Amino acid sequence: MADYGAEAILLAGAGRALLLQLADPPVGRGVHENSTFTGRPVNRLKGTLTYVYAIVYGNEEQVNAVRRRVNRAHVPVRRADNGTSPGYNAYDPELQLWVVATLYDTAVTVIEKIYGPLDDESADAMYQDYARIGTALQLPAGMWPKDRAAFGRYWEERIANLRAEDAGIRVGRGLLYPKHTALWYRVIIPPARFLTAGLLPEQLRKDFGLPWSERHQRRFDSTMRILSVVYPKLPQGIRHWFKNYCLNSLDAELHGEPGPAKQWWPAKQRKPAGSLK
Repeated sequence: MADYGAEAILLAGAGRALLLQLADPPVGRGVHENSTFTGRPVNRLKGTLTYVYAIVYGNEEQVNAVRRRVNRAHVPVRRADNGTSPGYNAYDPELQLWVVATLYDTAVTVIEKIYGPLDDESADAMYQDYARIGTALQLPAGMWPKDRAAFGRYWEERIANLRAEDAGIRVGRGLLYPKHTALWYRVIIPPARFLTAGLLPEQLRKDFGLPWSERHQRRFDSTMRILSVVYPKLPQGIRHWFKNYCLNSLDAELHGEPGPAKQWWPAKQRKPAGSLK
């Protein structure tokens, strides 16, 4: 059975997942008021994905480490309802459900554009992997939709009513149009912004001010067709490079060793921690 969760092509959906999260008003307010995401986007992306990879593929030591790290980061992300602006709390299970849901739906969206529709066994295994990503924190197991059909109903209801507010839009625009970042980051942002816009629901493109037209759509469809031919033919060591890099970096941090800063596709391969694969 294919191990889709380790595929580096999922990075193409990072912007989509983040903007979906920011479009939820409490998440958008929490990130806007407490996060340095726009100043350190690459570090924050690596941190998020290291958590995801550790939960799905890591050993007990790695899982405990990333859980502690995320919980510490969430401590200050809270504000009481002051009567004029609703509050938020990063420990809120509903918000955690939404964040994990955006990661899961984005992963499936990207994978199916590259590999086509998943067979039931692979799709169910991927769904259970993402359930663990949420329930490793404060999300009760019973809150995660019981199966993919239930998730589909939850997702459609949330998307139908999702509208980004000013705080989330400001953070999203800061990420999409950075002003004070490294030159290499500014170089990769235009194609990343294009992929993000192509993967987003139409309403959220409008909310975040992302232009889209029939010409954009044709270009996006052509890009996906090319990737679907080229990417699956790459060696697994390249396709899984970022997962391995993140986990090797985490190992280095835990054991006080120099990190594999230049080891972009480590040879060390890992299997999921659970019994699903």
